[in-house]
Amino acid sequence: DARLPLSRIVPISPNELNLYRIVIVLRLIILCFFFQYRITHPVWDAYGLWLVSVICEVWFALSWLLDQFPKWYPINRETYLDRLALRQVALLDVFLQDIDNASHVIFRYDREGEPSQLAPIDVFVSTVDPLKEPPLITANTVLSILAVDYPVDKVSCYVSDDGSAMLTFEALSETAEFARKWVPFCKKHNIEPRAPEFYFAQKIDYLKDKVQPSFVKERRAMKYEEFKVRINALVAKAQKIPEEGWTMADGTPWPGNNPRDHPGMIQVFLGHSGGLDTDGNELPRLVYVSREKRPGFQHHKKAGAMNALIHVSAVLTNGAYLLNVDCDHYFNSSKALREAMCFMMDPALGRKACYVQFPQRFDERRRTSYIDSKNRAMKRTESSAPIFNMEDIEEGFEGYEDERSLLMSQKSLEKRFGQSPIFIASTFMTQGGIPPSTNPASLLKEAIHVISCGYEDKTEWGKEIGWIYGSVTEDLLSGFKMHARGWISIYCMPLRPCFKGSAPINLSDRLNQVLRWALGSVEILLSRHCPIWYGYNGRLKLLERLAYMNTIVYPITSIPLIAYCVLPAICLPTNKFIIPEISNYAGMFFILLFASIFATGILELRWSGVGIEDWWRNGQFWVIGGTSAHLFAVFQGLLKVLAGIDTNFTVTSKATDDEGDFSELCVFKWTSLLIPPTTVLVINLVGIVAGVSYAINSGYQSWGPLFGKLFFSIWVILHLYPFLKGLMGKQNRTPTIVIVWSILLASIFSLLWVKIDPFISPNQKALSRGQCGVNC
Repeated sequence: DARLPLSRIVPISPNELNLYRIVIVLRLIILCFFFQYRITHPVWDAYGLWLVSVICEVWFALSWLLDQFPKWYPINRETYLDRLALRQVALLDVFLQDIDNASHVIFRYDREGEPSQLAPIDVFVSTVDPLKEPPLITANTVLSILAVDYPVDKVSCYVSDDGSAMLTFEALSETAEFARKWVPFCKKHNIEPRAPEFYFAQKIDYLKDKVQPSFVKERRAMKYEEFKVRINALVAKAQKIPEEGWTMADGTPWPGNNPRDHPGMIQVFLGHSGGLDTDGNELPRLVYVSREKRPGFQHHKKAGAMNALIHVSAVLTNGAYLLNVDCDHYFNSSKALREAMCFMMDPALGRKACYVQFPQRFDERRRTSYIDSKNRAMKRTESSAPIFNMEDIEEGFEGYEDERSLLMSQKSLEKRFGQSPIFIASTFMTQGGIPPSTNPASLLKEAIHVISCGYEDKTEWGKEIGWIYGSVTEDLLSGFKMHARGWISIYCMPLRPCFKGSAPINLSDRLNQVLRWALGSVEILLSRHCPIWYGYNGRLKLLERLAYMNTIVYPITSIPLIAYCVLPAICLPTNKFIIPEISNYAGMFFILLFASIFATGILELRWSGVGIEDWWRNGQFWVIGGTSAHLFAVFQGLLKVLAGIDTNFTVTSKATDDEGDFSELCVFKWTSLLIPPTTVLVINLVGIVAGVSYAINSGYQSWGPLFGKLFFSIWVILHLYPFLKGLMGKQNRTPTIVIVWSILLASIFSLLWVKIDPFISPNQKALSRGQCGVNC
């Protein structure tokens, strides 16, 4: 069959899926009865505490409900990699059955001994600060790209250095030299993974299944440790910047000495017509790019850097598809590009899909890292369809009768794409490639032009095409715009993870990373692109809209969460509680509610394959992130919208963990993000001491009501255990300034509470002072 599908949907067992749905419905019914009881049974002597707790619980329930919609119709897919070697025929006119009379027939095949017809792909790697994103990690990512199992003339790697660091440039030069022997070694012996740092770190029998006698000799000849020494020597040299700035090998000053004011820089290290490997074969193209930066221009952070890569790649290679990876996410599977192409070149899905999304996996040595699972799917490694959809380009030009290239005036195209004839010509080449009439010198000159500061002025870049500006989570906003236009996306999760990366190695850096993700969601929430009201005239489906709503409103949960975590600390010393005395009938609903929560948790653990330890750490980080990074994101987003105060982009450190797998898991570095959760922890510890002291002085009858309050307070403390460990441990202590600020805030809060006592009525205050009045 000439139209064999390249992928299929794997059916999920109805028993497994229906069981989960039944539990969700039952939990929803139990929640309704629970809230009916909570609302109709107020606690009059602590009415304010009761009201705050009910509001928090209603928000938690709504947040949980939003989180269930994407799980209601889960889809698993698998690909047929072997069928990429077969001849595939796709008709642009799906209603035309006669191939001989088809207006446009595309042949896709990849047979050995014949020119490959797989689509060309441009791979983007972005980096900013080589001292926080070590060049060795970036080098491994680049090497895994260059060694990928894909035709070398169809792969180009572009590295964006948005910090214009000479260290990155020199490290990339060393990487290009090492690639000449690493790439043929990987392809000859089918090495996995093809990032040398992680390949040589594997504790496996590397001779297994290796039958070629030259394997051991060639493996030793890699001398990867020597390569690491050279890279680390460059890093050590870069620690101290010379007063006169950096100079290149030929003695000329480095153009990027001022990262905020420098010209655009492009260097082609490896190319299709040069830079052969040790076996004399061609290597994929490797290009260094640092866009121009000048004072007074808005550079749009990472989204601007990614759009600059689109400009350069369209001029130099013009791959039909783009792959975007972070500098710390290497190819764990050499088949990753073929996995994506099984969807993009599929006769049924190819024309509808805008990108393929891979899950974000982390190296096994850091499997217990604190990573926010809600953002994991959104912080993605993605394969994007061509950014320029020819159907969209044609929309304003219906009625003309000439060919498409003659229909649009040069002025209209320049207004949309910018003033670059070569770039505009590349947008019409839907299968990739560059115009045949161009030469390398003119292409490089044009490439420098398209990364200049003023190139995007008065164009649609960042508004309707390319990565969309307006949020630090440019991938989320751009994906939402694509879906609103009717495109579909595909989630690809092969048995072997296609990509793996390095998580931030200490809690402070993790919180800064989560802060950036949450701030991006808040920016979208407060913008015109908010899924709550944007795109109703488009083609966004209901479940897609609900899923996007869930990804932008979750930071708001930090406000009820921090209030709920403080409530038990208030209840303990005041001898009040948010729940009245419970009857047997009401107790049944509380038991059923906790049982349903545990049931859904167990089913999700079984479904996802996540261990109990990871599940608990994820719950801990939900509380830690909610009381710190998410809370800061809400206020920073409001400041940006209401006062126009923008925040600086913080690059999280991804330095290698040289002291052990988990040596810095609970390391604390000074950041204001640590103050709120530490304050909550201190307040709850003080509350427990006060509550137990009150029970001891009040007699046996006080211990019963104390149990429920202690349960909630201990629940908070257990989730903030890393902070407690930092307070009590001899090593990796919480910074003193954080402790001082936390105790100060806790003391101020306690004093204000004693003075104001907001949740006690005037009559109760009068009674406590002995002023009875006429009703005494």
